[in-house]
Amino acid sequence: MTKAGKAGRAGKVATLTRGQAARLVRPRPAGAGPAGARQAARMPFVLLVVALLAGGLISLLLLNSALNQGSFQLSRLKKETTALTDEQQALQRDVDGYSAPDALQRRARELGLVPGGSPVFLGPDGKTAGTPATAEAPPPPSPAPPSPAPSSAPAATQNPDGPAQPAPSGTPPPTPTPGR
Repeated sequence: MTKAGKAGRAGKVATLTRGQAARLVRPRPAGAGPAGARQAARMPFVLLVVALLAGGLISLLLLNSALNQGSFQLSRLKKETTALTDEQQALQRDVDGYSAPDALQRRARELGLVPGGSPVFLGPDGKTAGTPATAEAPPPPSPAPPSPAPSSAPAATQNPDGPAQPAPSGTPPPTPTPGR
């Protein structure tokens, strides 16, 4: 070997030796190597990802609970609306029954009201148009023939000429309630 070859090789060895020396001078913690340093750097990232996933799942759970509560409230309100609509329709049937002309006439007669005569109008100057007259009560309707007294069971009548015959039923027909 030549001197130049030795010098080149010696320079390389010296450079490697200095780099190795620089690495050896830095103190390393126990168990910390290139793999340990990577794990220590990954730990906050892994914790961040886990925290984000857990937060997302909790928010989805809360959102789902709120939606379910809203659907239960909607169902309850629909049932209440249906019940109130039915009640409104029943009340409207009652009003229609009470406002029918024959029902109004019957109630007016029960209260002692009589039909009026010809109308009289009062003008803006205080003059009357028409002739005032007192209202006359119409004659009362003729009474219905009395029906036999109702009994709980049909009784048999004795006919002196023959066998007993059942008595006719004395129950009057039911009267309808107005508006129902």
